[in-house]
Amino acid sequence: MREDVEKALAEIRPRLQADGGDVELVDVDENGVVKLKLTGACAGCPMAQITLKQGIEKILKEKVPAVDHVEPVK
Repeated sequence: MREDVEKALAEIRPRLQADGGDVELVDVDENGVVKLKLTGACAGCPMAQITLKQGIEKILKEKVPAVDHVEPVK
């Protein structure tokens, strides 16, 4: 599943990079929990939680059905 998540993040990443940010995959566990670290401008952005849940998590769930949810890592 980690490889599938990496592929999906590769599709999402250009949108984040366009705003000066990025996302780093920290871990994927057997329960479908994906741990991500937002970097660059995304790390301190007040909209980071919305980006993570309503943007990245939504897309990951569509592309990788085994994903249960996304958790932020600092």
